[in-house]
Amino acid sequence: MWLIFAFASAFFAGLTAILAKCGIQNTDSNLATALRTIVVLIFSWIMVFVSGTQHTLASLGITTFIFLVLSGLATGASWLCYFKALQLGDVNKVTPIDKSSTILTMLLAFIFLDEPMTWLTFSALILIGIGTYLMIQKNGAQHTTPTNKTWFLYAVGAAVFASLTSILGKVGIQGIDSTLGTAIRTIVVLIMAWVVVFVTGKQRTIQHIDKKSWLFLILSGLATGGSWLCYYRALQAGPASVVVPIDKLSILVTIAFSYVVFKEKLSKKAVLGLLLIVVGTLLLLI
Repeated sequence: MWLIFAFASAFFAGLTAILAKCGIQNTDSNLATALRTIVVLIFSWIMVFVSGTQHTLASLGITTFIFLVLSGLATGASWLCYFKALQLGDVNKVTPIDKSSTILTMLLAFIFLDEPMTWLTFSALILIGIGTYLMIQKNGAQHTTPTNKTWFLYAVGAAVFASLTSILGKVGIQGIDSTLGTAIRTIVVLIMAWVVVFVTGKQRTIQHIDKKSWLFLILSGLATGGSWLCYYRALQAGPASVVVPIDKLSILVTIAFSYVVFKEKLSKKAVLGLLLIVVGTLLLLI
């Protein structure tokens, strides 16, 4: 059953990137992240009360609470980096770097969660790494500008924090309902996001957000909420070293929609890279 939730998480995560890209085109990325998180928070707590798991809040252990908070902080940092990278760069280049967090996640799962690392797993990691490299490479005639370097750094930051999120979240949701764990983490993300907004003074730009951007930000938040609920339900029942790679297959959804919506085309080298990422991910399911 956790496999179904993992694939559902991938689908919603793929939609999130496209909807968010549409919503932040004319909006500060930090403010957009904070606004989206409000939607995710509401969605998450509705699911908590629908499932009736709010009664287990009182039995939450201090260790579980600490790891949920740390996971929330890592998520907030990952989001802030990711949506800044999306605002500055192309979806079909930012997303592969973000999804490369699979490699670090699996290494951390091997070290800290005692999840097995076989030759097949190692081969899959190599394929994913090579595929990511091919997808972010530019054609020989193109040169990297300072702006391109900036989006790259933000994308790498998003990947690192995303991997920490998975490991900390895996530990934090042991022994509690995954829906409640997701809702608690979202509170931390919301606080962190709005602190960043007020520190940078971007709260005054809310009045300048147009209706179209509001619509896409709300839809993006709903997609994120759906992805999170499915992801942590899968992570609670299945191994992180398998759930995380499946979730990263959202790259297929994202790339497909980026072609349709933003007309972003892949080079032959990028197509090969995407194929290697998918093959490497599928190897992990064997």
